[in-house]
Amino acid sequence: MNKKFLAMLMFSSALLTATSSFAAGKDGIAAVVNGKEVKVSDIKVAYEANPMVKEKTSFDEFYGKTLDIFVDGEIVYQEATKSGIENDADYKKQLKALKEELARKIYLEKEVKKRVNNEAVKKLYQDYKNTFNGEKEVKAKHILVKDEATAKEVIAKFQKDGNFEKLAKEYSKEPADLGYFTKEMMVPEFGDAAFKLKKGEYTKTPVKTQFGYHVILVEDVREAKPQPLDKIEAQLKGMLAQKTMGDIIKELQSKATVTKYDAEGKVISD
Repeated sequence: MNKKFLAMLMFSSALLTATSSFAAGKDGIAAVVNGKEVKVSDIKVAYEANPMVKEKTSFDEFYGKTLDIFVDGEIVYQEATKSGIENDADYKKQLKALKEELARKIYLEKEVKKRVNNEAVKKLYQDYKNTFNGEKEVKAKHILVKDEATAKEVIAKFQKDGNFEKLAKEYSKEPADLGYFTKEMMVPEFGDAAFKLKKGEYTKTPVKTQFGYHVILVEDVREAKPQPLDKIEAQLKGMLAQKTMGDIIKELQSKATVTKYDAEGKVISD
């Protein structure tokens, strides 16, 4: 049974209902179907194989939501084997294709894992730090309103009582806090206005963009710095894995003898 496939079904099956479970089963057995055991460990494998599911759902929840699917899958599998499906031509054809794809996948994963080690990640991170170009960043808040008159009203009130948060809750169409950003991350009119301000300054006139009229308050100005390793390690590993996979395929290509033909049966010259 394809456990990954079953795990993905948990979000689309109309049969699912949330239940409470200690995810232990009875002595490690989740169910017995016509004498055949469905083990808790099988469900655990499916859970561990799906990072997106694991991130949002505890194993107890996953267990409760997928147990019926595993049981139904076992019922169908038993019936399929009784029918002699393993002797079916379509079954054999698809099984061959699946085995070939699985062999390619596992081989490449193992080869990539050998090469994408901590030393390779640290080297790539050092390259990133050495080539990092610092940019100016500002940390700002804004109040977005629909018309210029309202924006001017906001500015007048801010000049009077200085409570930006209170005005944002009362007037703004969007959350006020924008965090840190570079000029290029914003639409030109907004970026130009924000980056003319110093720390603690605000726009004395409304800033018009395609979204409406903004009142901008700059809270901090800094030079961007390289991200710490722990923040981008996963991204670096992904980049290395992609490059390494390409390198492995090129190495294999260089050692292989290949003859290719076009649609008319003529040899293709590389």
